[in-house]
Amino acid sequence: MSRSPTTDIAAALAFFLPNQAVAALEPLGRGNINDTWKVTLATGRQVVLQRLYPHVFPDMGAVMANMRLVTTHLGRAAERAPGLFFFQLIAAPDGQDHRIDAAGCCWRLLTLLDRTRTLASLTTPAQAETVGGLLGAFHLLTADLNPDLLADPLPDFHVTPRYLAHYDAVCRHAAWSGNRREDLCREMIERLRPIATLLEEAGDRLGRRVIHGDPKAANFLFAADGDRAVSLIDFDTVKPGLVLHDLGDCLRSCCNPQGEHRTDPEATVFDPDLFQFLMAGYLRRAADLLTPADRGLLVAAAGLIGFELGLRFFTDHLEGNRYFKVSRPGENLHRALVQLHLALSIHNQQGQLERRLAAL
Repeated sequence: MSRSPTTDIAAALAFFLPNQAVAALEPLGRGNINDTWKVTLATGRQVVLQRLYPHVFPDMGAVMANMRLVTTHLGRAAERAPGLFFFQLIAAPDGQDHRIDAAGCCWRLLTLLDRTRTLASLTTPAQAETVGGLLGAFHLLTADLNPDLLADPLPDFHVTPRYLAHYDAVCRHAAWSGNRREDLCREMIERLRPIATLLEEAGDRLGRRVIHGDPKAANFLFAADGDRAVSLIDFDTVKPGLVLHDLGDCLRSCCNPQGEHRTDPEATVFDPDLFQFLMAGYLRRAADLLTPADRGLLVAAAGLIGFELGLRFFTDHLEGNRYFKVSRPGENLHRALVQLHLALSIHNQQGQLERRLAAL
């Protein structure tokens, strides 16, 4: 007999917080993959409980080892970045910081970063500038952490040609129904296909370091009383990688003021003003971390990551929504259209965006 979600949550809380009464439990955030809850104990203390799924992260040990290493490092380095703070893992009484249940899911407990808020999308230059500064601070604070100490929990996570090859294989066996929106996705993927190998072709000319792996808008925490970014969350994808993986992902998400859930994907536009302010914030913190090749390919990398994510959403739609959580039919198809339109918007503005970057 399968256990209920309530039973699983109770078992996890009993593991981390034995004999502590829970006063309230509520969902936290709107992540596409993990399940997250804010837990209020009878004592008034608040913590964050998360569940990770094995079909997404097959090597939970690597995910947790990376998170343990990076959060500990950031905790020690925090004094070098006044005004910024980062969550820490909470261990059970026996010292273990995660629990694997009978279904293979990983449970963990985190400190709650109180008096903060998330934004589904950025809409002002001030928000973009502070996000760029925070991402630069994250790269600076981890610059003295040897990336070789981290495992790669999702090998080839940002290798776009691999996603493209998988998409092509799925297409060979897909039962096409003549759906206009599916046909539009296929057309845009063909238009963008030539950029797929951009970063692989650049090779060793690009900066490699510890990266966050998923610095989208929703993973930046803002102060509850203002437009100041104070923390970065969701470290499941921290790993050795290219600085352009992080910058490209941050730009494609944060410079889309309409957000990733808009009702009319075809109206999605990459905002050049948000791009300029975000990069100004980043360069003030971490300009020295970028190689000449990083600067030269930065705009194209933002389009590439949008293309990559649109490709992943569309492939998951064709495969029956196996990877990304959905709440309604066609949601991954809709997400794919937003990202592919965004990638084309970046591509069409590339010259203008590169001139703005050169002026910073």
